[in-house]
Amino acid sequence: MSYRKFFNTATGLKGPFDYQQRLAEGEWPDLLDVPTGLGKTAAVTLAWLYKRHELRDPCTPRRLVWCLPMRALVEQTRDNVTAWLNRLDLLDEGGAPDKVSVHLLMGGEANVRRGAWTSFPEQDAVLIGTQDMLLSRALMRGYGMSRYQWPVHFALLHHDALWVFDEVQLMGSALPTTAQLEAFRRQWASRADTGSAPARSLWVSATLQESWLNTVDFRPHLKAGLRRQVLTDADHGDRDVQRRTRAPKALHQAKARLTAETIKQGAKSFIDTLADEVLAAHVASEQTLVIVNRVDRAQALHRALSKRAFEGELLLLHARFRPAERRAREQALHEPVAGHGRIVVATQAVEAGIDIDSRIMFAELAPWSSMIQRFGRCNRYGRFEGDDAATVYWIDIDEESKGVPEPYPAEALAHAREQLLACASASPQDLAAPPEALPAQQVLRRRDFSSLFNTDPDLSGFDVDVSPYIRDIGTPQAQVFWRDVDDKPIPEEPGPMREELCPVSLGQLRDHLKKKAIQAWKQDPLVAKTGAPRWVPLRGDYEARPGQVYLLAANQGGYDVTLGFVAGSKAAVEPVPADAEETSAEDFGSDDLSGIGRWITLDQHARDVASEAVDLAERLAVPEDERALLETAARWHDVGKAHEAFQRGIGADPQDATGPWAKSDGSGRPDFHVVAPDGAKRPRPHFRHELASMLAWIEHAPEALSSAHQDLVAYLIAAHHGRVRLGLRALPEEAEPDDSALPFARGVWHGDTLPALSMDGIELPATSLRLDLMRLGEGAQGASWSARTHALLERHGPFTLAWWEALLRIADWRASAKEARE
Repeated sequence: MSYRKFFNTATGLKGPFDYQQRLAEGEWPDLLDVPTGLGKTAAVTLAWLYKRHELRDPCTPRRLVWCLPMRALVEQTRDNVTAWLNRLDLLDEGGAPDKVSVHLLMGGEANVRRGAWTSFPEQDAVLIGTQDMLLSRALMRGYGMSRYQWPVHFALLHHDALWVFDEVQLMGSALPTTAQLEAFRRQWASRADTGSAPARSLWVSATLQESWLNTVDFRPHLKAGLRRQVLTDADHGDRDVQRRTRAPKALHQAKARLTAETIKQGAKSFIDTLADEVLAAHVASEQTLVIVNRVDRAQALHRALSKRAFEGELLLLHARFRPAERRAREQALHEPVAGHGRIVVATQAVEAGIDIDSRIMFAELAPWSSMIQRFGRCNRYGRFEGDDAATVYWIDIDEESKGVPEPYPAEALAHAREQLLACASASPQDLAAPPEALPAQQVLRRRDFSSLFNTDPDLSGFDVDVSPYIRDIGTPQAQVFWRDVDDKPIPEEPGPMREELCPVSLGQLRDHLKKKAIQAWKQDPLVAKTGAPRWVPLRGDYEARPGQVYLLAANQGGYDVTLGFVAGSKAAVEPVPADAEETSAEDFGSDDLSGIGRWITLDQHARDVASEAVDLAERLAVPEDERALLETAARWHDVGKAHEAFQRGIGADPQDATGPWAKSDGSGRPDFHVVAPDGAKRPRPHFRHELASMLAWIEHAPEALSSAHQDLVAYLIAAHHGRVRLGLRALPEEAEPDDSALPFARGVWHGDTLPALSMDGIELPATSLRLDLMRLGEGAQGASWSARTHALLERHGPFTLAWWEALLRIADWRASAKEARE
């Protein structure tokens, strides 16, 4: 099929622009520099689809990752991509291997998602999310999701993936992070031979400057030259392109001006002055768009306009809404404008990517590249002709005033003012290019990145804060949800589902918690299912951390369905009805894959997982030697389930001759324990069967394997649930052995005996499990676990090691899913 026909079928439009066709039929560029309103989302998505499904291009990765700066763009992009796939009959809705699945990567992914995109790494997929959600996963610290799923997301996002960074001028500190990640992948690529294509990056913007990517590790690639695609003469000669790039837009300074004084002037305040000016400029039956820099000002302006008897539609849009309320606003935004017209009050959420047009625009002063993007939401398609038909009013801000806190640097605002005062038109062809330099940002270095591979929290239960690499310092994000709780949540209170989560800046959250000693709770990821509280109260607003999810009491307020999150709001919040299946949390002690509704022997499960591992490796063309190691790890991964604590934990009898069992029917509450010779029950909270499996492997690993390969198999066995990875230490609330001098960790005690096993070609005698490798340095078992795993990380690099780790986990998920269905 020709690309023109492919494009027409997908979009229903008359044909692609020249640059869109060149993108589909040529080599992938590194940079795509195209003015706003010319269909960059369609250009990249349909070019990727065409290369994958028509040209069968081996250089085009199977996962397309849309990394967007604003949450408001995510669902719009999902809807567009889904519509294009539907028209091409390529949308997967049931696991079809030759079609394409579409997934939003947002908060609320607490569960093991069998059947989700992570279970099918061989399938083409479009992944869409904000820079917070995607880059936190790319840094092994996924926001709003189970920490035990971090390694799988990390692996798949760094392999066989085309990252598209849209509207890069809005990314702030995330932009140098994207350059550094690309540099790290290129540095480690020469050491990786895993059968999986590496990831690559495509930076997209209407105001793209190559110098923005000039980071310490990416600099050599920048000097070597990047492929850049821009509009050619053929594009500029296109009538539709001309209409959009030359769309007339008069530019004037608004009367309203934001200073410390206008904020304090009561009835003649900045908000009131601006509200009156907006109403005076609004044209009936048309849309007026007002973009301000802060959520609180957007809310205040919406309140002011609501009091002024405007007979048209008034719409507030920002990033601090729950999904249901946000979707309702975005849907209303795309409805035809009628009657007295519509006024949209928004923040930077509409600055880029959102397909919104207006005849009149008011925009607060922002960096010049952002102003260019904002102007693109006025007369976007050249519908209005004449010098004054479409008008942009820019709102000056006194960036030097301490009473006017802004999210942008003062020097960037001063530069933008200079540009605005020098021109009378906001038409794309009349605007100066953005500045070469961006403000200095904190840059992720290789050593820091490698250290993030360890997913264990520190001794206080906290993780390394990656927010400076993801979002500008001063605007870190968290997420909150509301439930009907009294003094505190019950221990069994489930975690949140995606529909409940409201994004909020840490500043807003801390302001809210200060108002009247409002309480917030977080889940403790290290608490096992022993009846101990899973919800831990924050001791103060200072404990709120970036990327975390917090539970708030509905009767303490904080949210309004019209305004979104409002710090200090006293009105009770209506919680989103929770779905128990969607909100089941994954804590350290959970072992959800073991209760599948039927009993499966350990021997059968080992065979099933090995079969799935081999099949997956073949589909992904994993080299033979790595495939053999993966199969070996699959056969050994669950031998630790023969441990008495696990058998009793799933309700089985350790003496049952038909066992040992790997899966149960799920009846009864897990109770991991052993029975002492005197008949006393000895609980084993935090018991991890994968640690017992790894210890058994170390005792019996074939001498024919090199020590490096033995350690790699040991790591894959230990890491297949994400609980035992680089570190090995005892956790809070563990039961200690009678002999306190003996090491213990994750419910396994030094000297525990694993019974003799005969399964899937493995003949094991009764094995005493030793934990000498918990100690530093050389010991009775050789090098410590920490030394072994860090040597593996140094030898293979984080991308390859995570990839092998993910393959075994996915094989285990697939086998468990099939066993549950049979």
